[in-house]
This record gives sequence, C-alpha cells and structure tokens, in this order.
Amino acid sequence: MSAFNAVDDEREIDREEFTPGLEPQPTWCPGCGDFGVLKALKQALPEVGKTPEEVLTVTGIGCSGKLNSYLDTYGFHTIHGRSLPVARAAKLANPGVEVIAAGGDGDGYGIGGNHTMHTARENHDMTYIVFNNEIFGLTKGQTSPTSPKGHKSKTQPHGNTKTPIRPLSLQLTSGATYIARTAAVNPNQAKEIIKEAIEHDGFAHIDFLTQCPTWNKDARQYVPYIDIQESDDYDFDLGSRTEAQEMMTKAEEALYEGEVLTGRFYVDDESVSYQQQKQDIGEMPAEPLAERYFDDDYEWERSYDLLDRHT
Repeated sequence: MSAFNAVDDEREIDREEFTPGLEPQPTWCPGCGDFGVLKALKQALPEVGKTPEEVLTVTGIGCSGKLNSYLDTYGFHTIHGRSLPVARAAKLANPGVEVIAAGGDGDGYGIGGNHTMHTARENHDMTYIVFNNEIFGLTKGQTSPTSPKGHKSKTQPHGNTKTPIRPLSLQLTSGATYIARTAAVNPNQAKEIIKEAIEHDGFAHIDFLTQCPTWNKDARQYVPYIDIQESDDYDFDLGSRTEAQEMMTKAEEALYEGEVLTGRFYVDDESVSYQQQKQDIGEMPAEPLAERYFDDDYEWERSYDLLDRHT
C-alpha cells in the first residue's frame, strides 16, 4: 500500500479543499499582500489538477512562513532561508509530488540567497514564490535586500545606503528557466503565472510583490501596474536571454521610480530539469525513493553498494 496513492488520482477538485479546518482564517495584518498569494494558489492548484495530497508547501521564516498553515497541503516550516534545500530533497525523494517553496525577500534574497542561486543553477523542478514587500515584516520593519535606497527603517534610521538587489536579473544569471513577477493587486495575472510555474518542467521563480501596510508604509501598493504581455510598449522574445535581460533591467529600475511592470520575463522550455538529468545518467531511479519506506519487500541498498569504490 503506497502512502502516495493519491498522486495522479484524477477527479474534480474544489479550491476549498485547500482551506484547512484548524486554522482557516489567516492572521496576516489587514491589507497585507500575502492574502493575494494564498488566494492565487488556492485558485491555481485545482486548475492544474492538483489535490492537497499531491502538493508539498515548504516555507521559510517570516510572515510568508505562515503560508503552509493556511494552505491545506503537506507542509514543512523550515528555519530562516532554508526552504529550498528541504524542497529540493523532497522533490528528489518523490518527483510525483508538486513542490512549492515560499519565503520573503529577506528569507530568499538575503540569508537564503545562496540556496536561491544554486537551486536555479541546477534547475530543480519546483516553484519558488518570493513574497517581496521590500521590508522585514515579522521582525517589525528592518531594511531588507529589496528595500529602496534612502528608505528609513529601524536598522537604517538615516536612510538605506545600499542599492536593492535585482531578483529577476539574479535568477536569469543563475539559471532559472521560468522567471516572472506579479503582484497581489493583480489576482488574475497572479493565478495564471502560478499555474504556468507549476506546469513548467524546471525551476520556476516568481517575484511576488506583496504590500506591507504595517511596517512599510512608505512603499507603494504596486498600483497602477502594467502587464508587459498586454502592453504595446513592450515587445520582446521570452525565450531570448538577451532580450529578457533588457526587459528585466527596465522593470527593476522602473519599480523604484513608481512604474510597476509585471508579467513573464523569461521562459526556457528546452533545458532538462535536475531530476531528469540524474535519471538519465543512472544516479536516480525512475520510481520514487519515498515509496521504498512503505514497501516491506524492498531490499535496502546502501551507498557503498551503489557507488564505485574510489581507488
């Protein structure tokens, strides 16, 4: 009897299945953009045919870390900046599970920045959503890696002197094969982008702009926004790294000048995911490793049986 026999069990799915019974109402502050992420996920998962039993949500620390408490899927709440290593291990152990990792801008672009970069480089087949509110929210308003220059906070009372990180460009350089930016104020676009990210075979990164009305009152609410796919002012090839980089540079510079550009910035459907590469060279079995824990007849292998001895 498999513990994962719900995977690929086709049936009609209601979005309310993703609302937990124990804590159905999130406790984020009124007006928080995190509500937009949760809503978009609840709408997107049924549309791609995923049940709660087929999804694992891995979160870091911060307001975004509460996501898997409010989303009824398998969940793992990691320590600060470490959602991606856990998510990668889970996906390698059971490729049939849809893995969604989430964290804030401090979590993913700060303390967890190294994991973000290398998970993209290796092209692990998962979705990574970064709640980008340009501040550390849960710890009460410190400067984050995406805080604009000049922004005053508890840790930078005279104004931030550092240039904010450029997450879209960073992920393109690192090797992510699906890169998009959306905002909580654009729920329809957010749902569609999350759907595409989940269906993408490879590492999909979403920079999700989430306003923080409590600790980042100086920040814009990311409105009005411009959908670059619907605007006649922006025409570029999503599959071209050069054109994608130019478009990302425009978007990252415009954000701090009051113009919010959202949409898909880069899509590579040709690169092979890390999991598939491992299977192709014989270092990863086709069947889920996780299944072996529930197979009483399985004869366990040890690493020294699988690897050639070094000479």
